[in-house]
Amino acid sequence: MSWSDIFYPGNPERRERLIRKTQELRLLMKNNFRATNQLIEALKEHLGLFFSPVILNENATVKQNCDVIIGRIREIQVEVAKIDQRMKEKLEPTLYEKLKNMYLPDYEYKQFSSIISAVCGATGLASTFLVGWLITNGYILTNVALACGLLATGFMASVVVGVLFMGIDMIVSAILGSIERDQLESALAEYDRALKEFRPASEKYQDNITYVKVRLEITRRVGNYIHSFF
Repeated sequence: MSWSDIFYPGNPERRERLIRKTQELRLLMKNNFRATNQLIEALKEHLGLFFSPVILNENATVKQNCDVIIGRIREIQVEVAKIDQRMKEKLEPTLYEKLKNMYLPDYEYKQFSSIISAVCGATGLASTFLVGWLITNGYILTNVALACGLLATGFMASVVVGVLFMGIDMIVSAILGSIERDQLESALAEYDRALKEFRPASEKYQDNITYVKVRLEITRRVGNYIHSFF
């Protein structure tokens, strides 16, 4: 036990709380990178859009890694905005609303598919579904980018990500040093504020990318089945 712990007996418990929050942050960041790469793969396969995969750099800071995610999401948003605008121009308003709401009746499959092909150079019901999902759920991309931006300006911004993968003693040494009770409480409060925004945005983002992967596979099979009748 350190002299700090003798004078501030609550510090060990505060350190443990900070470590748990650090571990949660690490997991959320890893999963956000993974989900982003899954979205990138779907965009390439179904819409022919090419983006470099994002890589979690353990030698870089939390801010630098957040900036990578934010940058790639903004690039994707630019392309989604272009597709959305072209869909509005190509489709009748009622058809555009059906696409946006992902209400795609079988008998209108060929009409949607042909326009998606003209706009994106891609064919198939899976491509149509992905376009509709991207247009409808653009806010999910925005929310996770904003949450990353908040995290990149806080207490953890300058911490090297590799530190988050170390054991408790190493994390305490690298992050906390000799700070005392008040500083620990301040760090915990900042973590709580950041995670309050980052956690739900990240979980929603990850859940939606998983949903898209499953739906794309189902839609691909349905599209192949429908295509055989036309």
